[in-house]
Amino acid sequence: MSNAELNELKQKYVAAGAASPATAFADRAENAEIWDADGNRFIDFAGGIGVLNIGHRHPKVVAAVKAQLDKVMHTCQTVMPYEGYVKVAEKLSHIVPVRGHAKVMLANSGAEALENAVKIARAATGRSNVICFDGGYHGRTFYTMAMNGKVAPYQTDFGPMPGTVFRAPYPVPYHGVSEDEAIRGLKMTLKTDANPKDTAAIILEPVLGEGGFYPAPTSFLKKIREICDEHGMLMIVDEVQSGFGRTGKMFAIEHSGVEPDMMTMAKSMADGMPISAIVGTDKVMDASGPNSLGGTYTGSPTACAAALAVMEVFEEENILAKSQALGEKLAARFGEWQNKFECIDHVRNMGAMAAFELVSNKTDRTPNPELAAALCKKAREEGLILLSCGMYGNTIRFLMPVTIEDSVLNEGLDIIESCLESLI
Repeated sequence: MSNAELNELKQKYVAAGAASPATAFADRAENAEIWDADGNRFIDFAGGIGVLNIGHRHPKVVAAVKAQLDKVMHTCQTVMPYEGYVKVAEKLSHIVPVRGHAKVMLANSGAEALENAVKIARAATGRSNVICFDGGYHGRTFYTMAMNGKVAPYQTDFGPMPGTVFRAPYPVPYHGVSEDEAIRGLKMTLKTDANPKDTAAIILEPVLGEGGFYPAPTSFLKKIREICDEHGMLMIVDEVQSGFGRTGKMFAIEHSGVEPDMMTMAKSMADGMPISAIVGTDKVMDASGPNSLGGTYTGSPTACAAALAVMEVFEEENILAKSQALGEKLAARFGEWQNKFECIDHVRNMGAMAAFELVSNKTDRTPNPELAAALCKKAREEGLILLSCGMYGNTIRFLMPVTIEDSVLNEGLDIIESCLESLI
């Protein structure tokens, strides 16, 4: 079917809140390129929102899923378990930097992982409260909506949010929140709203995802660890977007040397297959009773096969080094743009998790979300898929596959530069 025919069906049958505003429909894809239903080619700088760190349809992942389809597609692992689930758990327990011996629960999505992390934290501590951060994003289920540090569009229209979720400032000096102010705000939250003896966990992203690609300073993460230890709270790190090689290490928290009690991950864990994981210290993970965790599709055989293949690809193709190299290329180009364009400011990257701000005034750092929207729209018209994000909607983020070919990368970056020249 053509794009026009598919758009007609979308308008008629897909709920407005779930319908994509895009008018081109993906037909096939390879590494960092997508072709739509009309045969038009797009360069993909979005990666399915950080899902495709090793590219669309990596051959090893495709082969692993096809092989699994010839064996078992579904049993529900709580009814009859299978090798893939326990092998993924074994692999993750060895690579995830939590305190002590790690155990694993698999789920289907990032939001589901965060929901279960809260359940496990409550069981392990006997406490109810959680503290999250301004700008954080954790999902679209009811509890994760409450945890998100941004109202629109995630909470709009959906009524009262669950209670026992409290907020603290995230350190973003560029927007006027220093590390000291963030720690002072957290301590005030513990005094005025979330009594430590009732607080199960502090949950944070080591690099804000939807909130703008701002990395937390190592010293801040260490202070969070100290505060959790002081009050007997758990430190939970959300690596759904920053994990699996995006930052040049397997997980962003590794840059700090801090060991959390639990971590959540999803997205690039299985190169497009739906799977997520909660990994934590064994005592914490074993806190809840029999049959208290799980779900019909959690850790499906095909998704586990994909995840195991992804971890092999990381080892065989040195993906972490490629992420670092890609980040260096992006940083160099961003630096050129910051000098060339008055609208570009605060270029930054941690590995290939890279971004910059679009502003109308560099002196006042005035966000320009209108320009960000126009750039993404213009880029799409020129065959480049590009995403914005951030509390003010003015951050341009880069989530292209780490495996992108240099020629395709440079072609995409040239499109952005050309679009900026035409827009300003």
